[in-house]
Amino acid sequence: MTKKIHETNRPFYVDDWTWDTYLALHPLRAIVNPVLEQDMVNSYITMYTQGGRMPTFPVLFGDYACMNSFHSTIMILDDYRKGLRNFDVNKAYEGMVKNATEVTMLPWRNGPKTSLDEFYYAKGYFPALKKGEVETVPQVNPVERRQAVAVTLGASYDNWALSEMAGELGKKDAQMKFGTRAGNYKNLWNDNVKMFMPKDNSGNWINIDPKFDGGMGGRDYYDENNGWTYLWHVQEDMPGLIKLMGGKTMFENKLDQLFREPLGRSKYEFWAKFPDATGLVGQYSDGNEPSFHIPYLYNFTNSPWKTQKRIRLLLDVWFKDNIFGIPGDEDGGGMSAFVVFSSMGFYPVTPGLPIYTIGSPVFSKVTINLENGKQFTMIANNCSVVNKYIQSAKMNGQLLKNPWFTHEQLINGGTLELEMGRKPNKSWGVE
Repeated sequence: MTKKIHETNRPFYVDDWTWDTYLALHPLRAIVNPVLEQDMVNSYITMYTQGGRMPTFPVLFGDYACMNSFHSTIMILDDYRKGLRNFDVNKAYEGMVKNATEVTMLPWRNGPKTSLDEFYYAKGYFPALKKGEVETVPQVNPVERRQAVAVTLGASYDNWALSEMAGELGKKDAQMKFGTRAGNYKNLWNDNVKMFMPKDNSGNWINIDPKFDGGMGGRDYYDENNGWTYLWHVQEDMPGLIKLMGGKTMFENKLDQLFREPLGRSKYEFWAKFPDATGLVGQYSDGNEPSFHIPYLYNFTNSPWKTQKRIRLLLDVWFKDNIFGIPGDEDGGGMSAFVVFSSMGFYPVTPGLPIYTIGSPVFSKVTINLENGKQFTMIANNCSVVNKYIQSAKMNGQLLKNPWFTHEQLINGGTLELEMGRKPNKSWGVE
């Protein structure tokens, strides 16, 4: 970061594509290789100390200002809450705060905050341009654009994580300040459209087609994906998102619609503008990272069995052992981590909350050898291609009625045992 050679007695890592890896790869590594994960966090802190900001996409030649958001904040909170603390926590927090208050949120840009960042701090959303409006802020990347909705949603999650970290460290004023910012996603909820939509700098809605507008990759408003993907980009506050949608039933209906909503045009036309939106099932894109948690959101409804159905369908369709490969870019290990978690039968919907939600295991038995010498075992009795639905569950011999378990339960060792069947048990997992 200083363009000089430094010496260290601790492993130092670069080449981490955080926008892609905070969702599943870092949480997976926190389980299977926590020593390496802590060394990686320490590397981020070293880079912050040398370079003056917490990196977003650290690569061989420095911090590459790739994609958007400061998701290392989420990554560090997630590790901290899982007991991975072999790093300077206070220095990490210092870097998180600096990113949230002094560094620009503009996609694909490094540097100090701009007028758009100041607008976000004051108004609670990143302002967008109307269709055809000429860019006036010179710092905006002319190709990557403002990505106004994606930036607002990503920053809300980042600020939630920063607020939670402040709370962990007893910094109450900062917890309140960034906790308020965490709710900024609500400022772009258009209740008439039932989508997250862009606003201009006067607070007026910009009327767009959330399926298709926004230029290449939808980058004026979203990023690599359209409004149907970013509709679910509030992992940090699922109760709040459910409330915006009108309750559990409306939330579930919208999920159903996602998987069957047509493109509204030819695939040729759609993919010419959204080449990253691959692995399509309706408007759901299994080939791009922001979608990975979406099939698991049925566990927040009265139909957890639909998560089991969707996950097994997606694994079977898009991740077969054949010449077709995978449905999108691997992107630093992000997609493989999604497959590993989903094949084992659970997934971290909200990095930063040390909780896993249950899907549908591909294997009848999975054993994780933990660093502390214990084992966590997943057993899926009668598991098969047909028998993909959970009939009942036990955690360490005790009935488990909800489709969740904690990282503490995992790391302490034990057994999660599922009874599988060919028809869904529609009452299991319903709170």
